[in-house]
Amino acid sequence: MSLTLATPHVEAPAPALAPRERETLRHIAAGRTYLQTARHMGLSKHTVDAYLRRIRAKLNISSTAELTRLAISLGL
Repeated sequence: MSLTLATPHVEAPAPALAPRERETLRHIAAGRTYLQTARHMGLSKHTVDAYLRRIRAKLNISSTAELTRLAISLGL
């Protein structure tokens, strides 16, 4: 009997994110709230929300859990 090794699942590269979008994603993936992220980045909570809505639209992602998984896979 021969064993076959499964090939790892490789996802298509994510569309380019703006530097502030990547930074926002990194903070959210680290478990920070929108308000904590906003304070750390010197932004309003609404701006953080806008960045995350843009990221979700670009990547067709609907949940924070999916965003976190993406950030981990990107090494953020």
